[in-house]
Amino acid sequence: MTTPLRRTIPLRFGLDVELREAGTTGSPVLVLHGGPGPDDLAPLVEQLASDHRVVVPTHPGWDGTARPDELDSVPALAAAYLDLLDHLGLRDVTVIGTSFGGWVATQTALDDREGRISQLVIIDGIGPVVPGQQITVPDRPPAAAAQGGPPAQSMAAMRAYTGPAMADAGLLPRLSAVTCPVLVLWGANDTAVSPEFGRAYAAAFPHARFDIIPGAGHVPIRQQPQAVFTVLDSFLTSAGPATGH
Repeated sequence: MTTPLRRTIPLRFGLDVELREAGTTGSPVLVLHGGPGPDDLAPLVEQLASDHRVVVPTHPGWDGTARPDELDSVPALAAAYLDLLDHLGLRDVTVIGTSFGGWVATQTALDDREGRISQLVIIDGIGPVVPGQQITVPDRPPAAAAQGGPPAQSMAAMRAYTGPAMADAGLLPRLSAVTCPVLVLWGANDTAVSPEFGRAYAAAFPHARFDIIPGAGHVPIRQQPQAVFTVLDSFLTSAGPATGH
């Protein structure tokens, strides 16, 4: 079992980022968590660490961390993560985001002016407005809800980033600017963000592949981890851009 190393990165004045790191060789992967926090992604980090350097920041405002006032939007958080990649000297980065983290990952790829990001993976992500589709109770799958769901502080931080709409009406048409290969994974039984939402999300990228994970809901990494890993490993090791389907 891989135990991630933890350290604090003083990214800029007033902003310290709590970081978990695992693996030392292979191309780097930036993993961005959803509402439940970074602990929820432990199986994914374990899987990736054997072949990649895995970097998992805690979004400022989660798990008792401070969120500076200027971090008040998804673009502001994405800019901080681009600064983090620069600080760590990472290039050829795969960014993986789940739920709220999928939105942040997408925005990070959109705003990557230095060409640091080479691949993008979205797992049951939120962010765009999709006509005819509604987000319901994001980041609170049934199992988590039964245990109280994400802490109130985390949900408050997420709403500070997302705004009351918890979506960006202008995001979907901008996705045509993302030229790197994209994998969009979705739980077949996701009742928070439907697979139809995911299909529309994927279709907005020029080079995206969409895969359904049978038997999974909003958190496929917890519910069907091996199925997720099979598709993810294939994507990460494939040459050239993914093809939409």
